[in-house]
Amino acid sequence: MNRFRQACSKISEHPIFTNTIIVLIMINAILVGLETYTSIASKYYDWIIFGDRLLLWIFTIEIIIRLIGRKSIKEFVRDPWNIFDFVIVSLGHLLVGSHYVTVLRVVRVLRVLRAVSIIPSLRKMVNALILTIPSMGTILLLLGIFFYIYAVIGTMLFSDIAPEYFATLHDSLLSLFQVITLESWASGVMRPILAVDPSAWWYFVTFIVIGAFVIINLFVGVIVNNVEEASREETPSPTDIKLGELQKEINEIKKLLENKS
Repeated sequence: MNRFRQACSKISEHPIFTNTIIVLIMINAILVGLETYTSIASKYYDWIIFGDRLLLWIFTIEIIIRLIGRKSIKEFVRDPWNIFDFVIVSLGHLLVGSHYVTVLRVVRVLRVLRAVSIIPSLRKMVNALILTIPSMGTILLLLGIFFYIYAVIGTMLFSDIAPEYFATLHDSLLSLFQVITLESWASGVMRPILAVDPSAWWYFVTFIVIGAFVIINLFVGVIVNNVEEASREETPSPTDIKLGELQKEINEIKKLLENKS
């Protein structure tokens, strides 16, 4: 049994095994995409379903190999990406033969997300994004307050001028979301209001400057910073290695001084 576990561990960690799974995930993505074309799906539906079921069982065997290759179930569960893969594959088995076709298709699409757990660079990026969640709490609060203040002001000032954009508070929030994306905000939202109230320019200009150029850039800065930290943890720079060695030497000197005293 121990030899079998070691063999499974070697197989699961081998680059050929990983690359094969990546290729199969891409094939699964292609099958899901082909199913969206009515002409192709109606003609080759049986083959698409057969390929999907075959891939589902291959992914199941892959999960089993990885599970056996671990020293214990606890070690397997300790990695969140293993749990993610297990849930996605398990959902596929639970919904096989389901009458809820839409739900089944959604689960098939979610199986493509397994590429994130398999490809190291994607996994590193997602881990970095997860690390940004605590830091983003304060920024989201600031953005929420900012949006709410401008939405209330917009509703008070422009509800009669442009009811399609600022009739109610939630209409104003949706319009401001369009404005902050910088998508057709000038011609679509601002210009019709300026034609009636020329002094309304200050509202949109200040919202764009503060919202799009300041607060949104805070998001970008936090994400970039966390991506750099995640990259540094996995592949430390020569400076980080030297600092780590110096820290070890300092700790050893401290221990020697403590022993002498």
